[in-house]
Amino acid sequence: MAQAIHALLPSSSTCLHRRSAAATIASIPKSKSFVVLPQSPCFSRGRPSWSSISAVYELDSSLAAVSNGRGPAVAVDTSSAVIEIDAVSEAELKENGFRSTRRTKLVCTVGPATNGFSQIEALAMGGMNVARINMCHGTREWHRDVIRKVRKLNEEKGYAVAIMMDTEGSEIHMGDLGGSSSAKAEDGEIWTFSVRAFTSPLPARTISVNYDGFAEDVKVGDELLVDGGMVRFDVIEKIGPDVICRCTDPGLLLPRANLTLRRDGSLVREKNAMLPTISSKDWLDIDFGIAEGVDFIAISFVKSAEVIHHLKSYISARTHGSDIAVIAKIESIDSLSNLKEIIRASDGAMVARGDLGAQIPLEEVPSAQQEIVRLCRQLNRPVIVASQLLESMIEYPTPTRAEVADVSEAVRQCADGLMLSGESAMGQYPEKALAVLKSVSLRMERWWREDKRHEATNLSDISSSFSDQISETICNSAARMANSLEVDAIFVYTRTGGMASLLSRCRPDCPIFAFTTTTSVGRRLNLQWGLIPFRLSFSDDMESNLNRTFSLLKARGMIQSGDLVIAVSDMLQSIQVINVP
Repeated sequence: MAQAIHALLPSSSTCLHRRSAAATIASIPKSKSFVVLPQSPCFSRGRPSWSSISAVYELDSSLAAVSNGRGPAVAVDTSSAVIEIDAVSEAELKENGFRSTRRTKLVCTVGPATNGFSQIEALAMGGMNVARINMCHGTREWHRDVIRKVRKLNEEKGYAVAIMMDTEGSEIHMGDLGGSSSAKAEDGEIWTFSVRAFTSPLPARTISVNYDGFAEDVKVGDELLVDGGMVRFDVIEKIGPDVICRCTDPGLLLPRANLTLRRDGSLVREKNAMLPTISSKDWLDIDFGIAEGVDFIAISFVKSAEVIHHLKSYISARTHGSDIAVIAKIESIDSLSNLKEIIRASDGAMVARGDLGAQIPLEEVPSAQQEIVRLCRQLNRPVIVASQLLESMIEYPTPTRAEVADVSEAVRQCADGLMLSGESAMGQYPEKALAVLKSVSLRMERWWREDKRHEATNLSDISSSFSDQISETICNSAARMANSLEVDAIFVYTRTGGMASLLSRCRPDCPIFAFTTTTSVGRRLNLQWGLIPFRLSFSDDMESNLNRTFSLLKARGMIQSGDLVIAVSDMLQSIQVINVP
């Protein structure tokens, strides 16, 4: 028969008291499994004041004896259930165990260097969690082909790679370089930036500009920054629609790179003031992304929260409850000025350091990155650190030590994701660049767990309702218990992904197994720190869910008897601690 233990806990506290919880759990034989279940709470002035927990034992791999401590145990058959997990995550769990799984997610931009099926598969095998398509480059048909290759890879090979579509934005940028993949600007060379509509091939050292008022706004003596300052020019002459410039910092010119003007050492902002955040082309691209069912849409040069609200309303109207998430790219002074409102309105943020570094002093970029990452975590929004992480690996097989230190710092800050841009889109060593991100992430995460295990999180309350407050408190408590008890994993059963996200926000020492009923929610969770998404059909009966999960995971060699896990769910607001039978 199942045994039961009862303990009295004050639910008004923000977490289960570590000493009492540890003492209760320590009294249970390690060879036994147990489930902590809340019984009916007493209420005082509309709020629960005390609740009782109980535990049950004696679970089998295919038949589970479960009880809530108030009735007889029930046998549950779990042999017919099916569970799905990303093939790479499963392999890592089997090979390295719970503690060695990577928590930081990796985003790769797919471009001409990586758009073949075998190349995309190599990135997926290397740890790519999200494939990014950049609408600044290529045709919609080209991007459709990439999306379908990723979907085919997921279906046929068992991966769970999400797709992020990045809009071009309406900021001033270069044209397509006459079809060339790149052009090299050397020191002292004279180049022409023109708003002419060229019908024939571009003249030598000529670049088209998308903004008709460019020649009017520019003044002789201005400094022109290409792609966030990767190449710099001085404006030396204006002739009608043409702006004549001299290269002062040589570098590689890429198609559709952003252009920024500085005058007397300050950013010239007037030129972009009247441009919409979402251009007419962006709206067509957004319609394309909705039709193709992308998982994330990243919006460039977000200036205010109103833009995010407008886009999310549009997506909702067009999709009737779609799971498409909106990512705000923070890459301008306007974004920083309205940072908190923009992040709160969005489903996530991207620190686009290249363009941001052209709008604020370079020495301020690191502190801006840290503040964006910190605020995203406080507001429970995933955050991606992007731009020039391993820029040298576009041309060279190994990164600079400074680049490795930069990646390490982003991991130390506990950013949810790291992103490769040109390194994977057009670089000569995309797989090696991804391998560097993965290895550095794993090493820094191990250091973080070893040296910062009991570091206080100091997360502010973000719940807007009493029900949300309960969920938030449960997740905070579960994370603290996981660290204190050194559990092997946290299980979260979630239909919407909400509680999984709250657990990720806490950054516990152990991995988080996020069980969800829909594939699209699972792919969205694949961007968030520490989450390993599983697709599993489950009910509101947590005992049945747990025993079915144990049976399936043990059958695949992903857990074993004796593993200690904590389980929570968004159906039953409780914390359950289980020793796997």
